Amino acid sequence: MTPDEAWRILQDKQFKRTKNRETILQFFSENDRYLTAAEVRGFMEQDNPGISFDTIYRNLTTFAELGILEETDLTGERHFRMQCEPGVHHHHFICTACGKTRSIPHCPMEMIAVNLPDYEVEGHKFEIYGKCPLCVAN
Repeated sequence: MTPDEAWRILQDKQFKRTKNRETILQFFSENDRYLTAAEVRGFMEQDNPGISFDTIYRNLTTFAELGILEETDLTGERHFRMQCEPGVHHHHFICTACGKTRSIPHCPMEMIAVNLPDYEVEGHKFEIYGKCPLCVAN
């Protein structure tokens, strides 16, 4: 997702265009990996030293609820990244060294559902963790 696509979603939902939101969206569009609120704050403090975690978390949560950001839990902490392909079901490989991700278009639920014939699955989450080729080489 691009920042322009994100702004269309925000404007459709009556959210104002603010400097903080612009900065957050730009930061995510330039980083192809999951980021923590602390990383976002570290970046934003350069131009806005008084920025609070409350402001950052509120925006990150809103962006995730609107489908602008994807969210996962890594090492007991919430991490966010720009939505890859809105509306397209996919999963990720996440590098535990550098944090970069790679989209996995195949969903293992197709195989798993066969083993759960009388169950009603309401949702699932599938992520693979390891090191990307660049981190393995280093």
